[in-house]
Amino acid sequence: MKELNELNFPDDVRYAESHEWARSGGDGVKVGISDYAQDQLGDIVFVELPDVGESFEKGAEFGTVESVKAVSELYMPVSGEIVAINEALDEEPELVNSAPFGDGWMLRIRLADPSEAENLLDAAGYRALVE
Repeated sequence: MKELNELNFPDDVRYAESHEWARSGGDGVKVGISDYAQDQLGDIVFVELPDVGESFEKGAEFGTVESVKAVSELYMPVSGEIVAINEALDEEPELVNSAPFGDGWMLRIRLADPSEAENLLDAAGYRALVE
């Protein structure tokens, strides 16, 4: 595992205490797991995501990520409808390890309540949580 100062905590995303992130932009919000979370999990070998069109409440389980160490549940950082999934993860789940805030994104959602994103942690708050 990496030292905390080696991990990426981008300022342009908001973080859930369950280690998912949400980045607003375009027609919705992209969702993935944090650099800290992927580092703790180790090598990711499988990602199970929901279908486009499904809706989830904030905090609801939306899928799982399987690493060589364990299977972990994924939780919605905000409420919304799935408008896209990252199909590249079917063939390359390791993108979550190599680029958790880039090509390793998991979902794009249409927010049900935009104010929920404001209640997530900023980078400094999330970093303090994992220290």
